[in-house]
Amino acid sequence: MSSEYIGSMIQDSIKKYGNAIAMRYKENGSWHEITYNELGERIKEVAKALLEYEVKEGEMVGVFAQNMPEWSMADFGILSVRGVSVPIYATNTAKQAEYIVNDAEIRVLFVGDKTQYEKILSFVDSSKYLKKIIVFDRNVQLKGSHSLSFDNFLDMGKKSTKDSIVDERTGRGSVDDIATLIYTSGTTGDPKGAILTHGNFAHQFRAIDERFSIGVGDRSLCFLPLSHAYERTWSYYVFRSGAENNYVADQKKIVEYMPDVRPTAMVSVPRLYEKIYSTVYDKLKKASPVKVSMFNWAIRTGKIYQYKKKDRKFIGPWLALRHALADALVLKKIRDVVGGPKKFFSAGGAPLSIDIEEFFFAAGLLICQGYGLTESSPMISCNAPGGFKFGTVGRPIKDCEVKIDDTGEILARGGNIMKGYYKKPEATAETLVNGWLKTGDVGIIDEDGFLKITDRIKDLIITSQGKNIAPQHIETLVGMDHYIEQIATIGDKRKYVTALIVPSFTALEEWAKENNITFSSREELVKNPDVIKFYEKRIADQSKELANYEKIKRFTLMPKEFTQDGGELTPTLKIKRKVVGEKYKELIDSMYAGESGE
Repeated sequence: MSSEYIGSMIQDSIKKYGNAIAMRYKENGSWHEITYNELGERIKEVAKALLEYEVKEGEMVGVFAQNMPEWSMADFGILSVRGVSVPIYATNTAKQAEYIVNDAEIRVLFVGDKTQYEKILSFVDSSKYLKKIIVFDRNVQLKGSHSLSFDNFLDMGKKSTKDSIVDERTGRGSVDDIATLIYTSGTTGDPKGAILTHGNFAHQFRAIDERFSIGVGDRSLCFLPLSHAYERTWSYYVFRSGAENNYVADQKKIVEYMPDVRPTAMVSVPRLYEKIYSTVYDKLKKASPVKVSMFNWAIRTGKIYQYKKKDRKFIGPWLALRHALADALVLKKIRDVVGGPKKFFSAGGAPLSIDIEEFFFAAGLLICQGYGLTESSPMISCNAPGGFKFGTVGRPIKDCEVKIDDTGEILARGGNIMKGYYKKPEATAETLVNGWLKTGDVGIIDEDGFLKITDRIKDLIITSQGKNIAPQHIETLVGMDHYIEQIATIGDKRKYVTALIVPSFTALEEWAKENNITFSSREELVKNPDVIKFYEKRIADQSKELANYEKIKRFTLMPKEFTQDGGELTPTLKIKRKVVGEKYKELIDSMYAGESGE
């Protein structure tokens, strides 16, 4: 029995950590706890019930739900019988879910709530493969003989006598077994199922072991989708380490939950840190000059102190005293917003501004930015408490080679790289060349061995003037603004850069009321000349670091958010530029009327 096989790994943790808390979740306003022993019982019940459904070794079993303890219970149960766990993003449309069910030939599917259940019901009767639907949410009204509540499914497992078969299957688990198919969200074309093995995840665990320290008593906030490799790998590691995973079903409640949970380590995307940063600085604009001066002094002091500490330089009594005062007056309050001190934060999925990294660093909160893809399980490189450089995504992890080819593309090779795309040999051959993963990202490795991402190859904008522009860089800088929720930069084969901007309506509506701007709808609000002037100034302020040809010359404020249902976003909230370009063609063309603006 290999402890690098995830089914065995979780059993090791159950034996080792027993009565320690494994999971917490919030229901009806209060937090509930599940110990490692209780988790073990649920996993065994799931595994035995799957055997009652005659799930075979290597069979694909789906999970279509938001984050909740049942998600992990189902996942571990599937792996315990040597099944393959196939997650579907909770926000996926019925059509997207149907594509994955058919491509992976899923017969048994776990679903979260009424929303996901109804999407599955829309095609289950016509499905060639899907036969059983198990619903986590107790409040869902079930329809048809193919549907079963999770509680009844667990009861079936309790009554089953197949314990020895579960143990025998888990015991034969190999690192070469396929653990999961994770369908890439795909900004173009159909999603592709990346084949990840138990060995791929084990590689990641060893890499985390080398750079981070997590164990009993640590708390993580599980709020990124478990259907993505980033949160999934991290959550596995949390359980492997005997730490506590706190589930957040609604991502909008993350800042509300932080003081409750007081996480000591967690993974996130930059948007969370950008929101906290922009909210702090927006409030500062309304503060008295004395408070603003004190705040800025505290941040400067915190930065000097933390850099000296990082570089192991002498911290004299005068700086120590100033820092203690800055901490008491300002810095501790910033840490309180995110639930107190942290061993580290992690950031991935998109670029994070150095200004934001240094702001949190000054407050004694280290954000370790990393880099990877679904196809690399996901981590290729990361910063860590023992070695970091802001503005980079860290050094390559243990046993992962990274090189830059002649075109500037980042290539990676190692035990973290997927086996290929399921049923897609041509796509596999294009992406995996001589064992190297072609990441599609452009970057450089600096003199200290730190990797820096400059852009995605497919995302590069080439203007009609021949200027190469990285839209992510523009979107990171401008999107940091407190009054901006989403931004899509346009300019390929055009004379200049424009943008479609979705305001942060909560902030904008408050500003409008403060400035006596009346409106009856968001459509009316975004067309108001005073609002447009307000955004012109804010965009200009955020664009000071940009070259003139990179600056947004014209923009349109959008009355509605870009969404996955609308087709503009991937499940990981990346902009589908091609879809946006086609969907809003007339609007975009109007910003280039006359092609003036240089």
